[in-house]
Amino acid sequence: MDRKLLDILVCPVCKSPLLYRKEHQELVCKADRLAYPIQDGIPVMLESEARRLSLEEIDELNKGLAETAGA
Repeated sequence: MDRKLLDILVCPVCKSPLLYRKEHQELVCKADRLAYPIQDGIPVMLESEARRLSLEEIDELNKGLAETAGA
């Protein structure tokens, strides 16, 4: 995923920044708990195509960010 593109993309619903989850090939909005798929290298930024994240997934993301910040 191109870093420049990641820097300008925001959630189409709430305009919050997105997190890139390379292992899942998706862009995540923690505020709305939505994950937008990346298909063939192209982000699909449609709310109807996004999947709802579970609370466990959000906790996992928060834990990963805390570990990264503490490193």
